[in-house]
Amino acid sequence: QVQLVESGGGLVQAGGSLRLSCAASGSMFSINFMGWYRQAPGKQRELVARISRGGTTNYADSVKGRFTISRDNAKNTLYLQMNSLKPEDTAVYYCNAEGLMGNYWGRGTQVTVSS
Repeated sequence: QVQLVESGGGLVQAGGSLRLSCAASGSMFSINFMGWYRQAPGKQRELVARISRGGTTNYADSVKGRFTISRDNAKNTLYLQMNSLKPEDTAVYYCNAEGLMGNYWGRGTQVTVSS
């Protein structure tokens, strides 16, 4: 089992920045990929960014150049640095861990960007 706890969400004005953190615990040895997803009201959950154990990253087109995903394997922590935030980035952001033993989710953290 893997437990994920997100933090760092909040209310920010358009153009501002936030950094999300995801503290992971449990059977992290089985995890190959970690990522951030988001879900806006009335929309499906979508991938924001993903990073492999080796550090390979991929991003949704809508956040490329503005968001940066990183992980500290020693601390079992995943980060998402979000810059130049837009109102359309408003959503609940979820941390995800994907591995041999399953797919795990945090409870989410709300990000609200005001115009």
